[in-house]
Amino acid sequence: MGEALNQFVSEAQGLAAHFEPHTVFSIGGWDVTQYVVWLFIALAVTFAVVLISAKKLQLVPTNKFFNTVEYGYEFVNKSIAEDVIGNGFKQHVPFLATMFFFILICNILGLIPGFKTATGAISCTWALAAISFVYFNYYGLKKFGFIGYFKNLCPSGVPGPMIPVIWFLELFSMVIRVLTLAVRLYGNMLAGHMMLAIFGIATTCFIQQALFAGSMDLIAGLPSIAWFVLLVLMYAMECLVAFIQAFVFAILSASYINTATHAH
Repeated sequence: MGEALNQFVSEAQGLAAHFEPHTVFSIGGWDVTQYVVWLFIALAVTFAVVLISAKKLQLVPTNKFFNTVEYGYEFVNKSIAEDVIGNGFKQHVPFLATMFFFILICNILGLIPGFKTATGAISCTWALAAISFVYFNYYGLKKFGFIGYFKNLCPSGVPGPMIPVIWFLELFSMVIRVLTLAVRLYGNMLAGHMMLAIFGIATTCFIQQALFAGSMDLIAGLPSIAWFVLLVLMYAMECLVAFIQAFVFAILSASYINTATHAH
């Protein structure tokens, strides 16, 4: 038992290094990490899923996979775009659906053993957050103009002396959104995958101790059952988190679009 614990502690201490970005190859002065590679893999899978599903559209869907994709699009259309943005939501559905499906596929790929999730790197989530930030600001500026957009940051009816304070707080809140979008997605995905790795290491260490250390140490294999149960439960939870984080990113983006394109 003690040897299994020592092995678990030893392997767990070096766990963080497995999640650090490493250069796979370089193009000129640009170092491409494994997370960037998986970002483009997820992009290719997203294109394949969307294009194939679009060609297989039916009035009454019979294929479960294509039916699921169509349901996902309708979910974004109704439960995210229409419910959150309201008037004028239709023009934003393609963007929100793209972000939702892309992040979801990134997250799902990371659940396959041996694969990496691009959303587990802060640089990738920063890029996604920056795209959302530019998008909702662009449409806000397009609708109200430069002066009108920034004037609209302060809600109407605010007492005169409070206008500068409220305006500054609203501006700060708007700018900080790019940080909150990036860190929320990155933190949840990284933490979940690290927990999966910890439970996986613990299960492996105790099973190895039971199988290869002799009959007297078979009792060391009993805790591996508990670790394995936790691993399965955590994996199931991460499957749910993969969807939830894609949903949260899309619905927050929709909320920011609503704020940018509607007068207060």
